Amino acid sequence: MTGLHQAWIWLSRIGHCRGFGIQSPTDYRFVRYVVNEHWPYYAYAQLGKDEDRLRRKLGRLCFRLANHLQPKVVADLTELYVEYLAAGCKRADVTHALTDDTTFVIAPPADSMGALLARCGNGTTLMVEDIGHHASAWQQVMDCSRATVTFDLYYCGIAFFDPQRQKKNYIVNF
Repeated sequence: MTGLHQAWIWLSRIGHCRGFGIQSPTDYRFVRYVVNEHWPYYAYAQLGKDEDRLRRKLGRLCFRLANHLQPKVVADLTELYVEYLAAGCKRADVTHALTDDTTFVIAPPADSMGALLARCGNGTTLMVEDIGHHASAWQQVMDCSRATVTFDLYYCGIAFFDPQRQKKNYIVNF
């Protein structure tokens, strides 16, 4: 992805910066202090030796998500962010397959997300990569009745499976 294309995406989402328009205090805090946190974390110097800017950006997001969620089991189905996840939550068991104890899942987009969504239980957080180019996969996640709060970050999407929450979809400039 070229720098010009990334700038176009960022400018087209300028009205969705830093939590603008989000009324829920919980969701606003999540966007402001997890998704769009700009302060360097303790492990950033050790992580992110990768030259790919987008992979490093998503890796740091995975790190902040793991740090925020403190999951017991993380399933990195992409197998790209293991080091970020392990650094973000030292007690988490990072696997490459879904288990019944999985509470945080990172998945590549798939034509049929139904099987994956069926395995996501209450309390699960799902991150789907590359939703800007795989809109149909992300639409399946947003349409899932159990995915109550979703965040479209263009490069990835984050869905929370929390039956206590009202269904809401947000677009965030990431």
